[in-house]
Amino acid sequence: MINNITTMDLRPQVAVAKTAPSVASFSMPPILGFKTPVLKEKATLRVKKIKRSDNIIVTGEIDDEYVDTLEEEFEDTSQIIQTPQVNNFFTYTGGLRQIIPQKRKIKYLKNCYIIDYIQSPKPKCGLGTEALKQLAEKAMFDKRAEGRIVTFSAPLIKEASPALFFYKLGFRFTDVNQNAVMEECLRKNMPDIPAQIGMMYLPKNRLHKLLRYGELF
Repeated sequence: MINNITTMDLRPQVAVAKTAPSVASFSMPPILGFKTPVLKEKATLRVKKIKRSDNIIVTGEIDDEYVDTLEEEFEDTSQIIQTPQVNNFFTYTGGLRQIIPQKRKIKYLKNCYIIDYIQSPKPKCGLGTEALKQLAEKAMFDKRAEGRIVTFSAPLIKEASPALFFYKLGFRFTDVNQNAVMEECLRKNMPDIPAQIGMMYLPKNRLHKLLRYGELF
């Protein structure tokens, strides 16, 4: 018998399944006018630096690390000593007047960042807080500012005051009476607060709390 097979393939045969095209598949038409949405908006924050050489005087209560306290002399005209003058007939007061110099302690603001303006495109969504956190981090690593941040609370309109926003983030007024007003507003959960105008600063112990994500106090 003649065998015409000279070579035999002994490898196992594996059946390979091929996917058939789906009857439901179709090409997606282009979406007209579609734009990639903005992942995250940002609040507008306008900041400038204050130098110690600007000689900005601070009144009220503020942490010592924010100011240079110097004792200076000044002439108090309310306390004038009149030297009695005597002649041959009578004694009278007048003529020579001596002004006694007085001393007072003056607080000068050190190098720091001052917030001029802040505005969020969407209120109460954390954009303003995030902007202040970035500023706090920048100020903390600034060797001259050393984490010092101040602002002057001045409402643009009568119904809106930024004081409570800054207060919640740790800022405090140099006027202790205004801080008491803020505490009362928080206790009563008042949506509108009286317009508070004055200097606010961020104490160092509250700076680190502000840097913690999502924590308000």
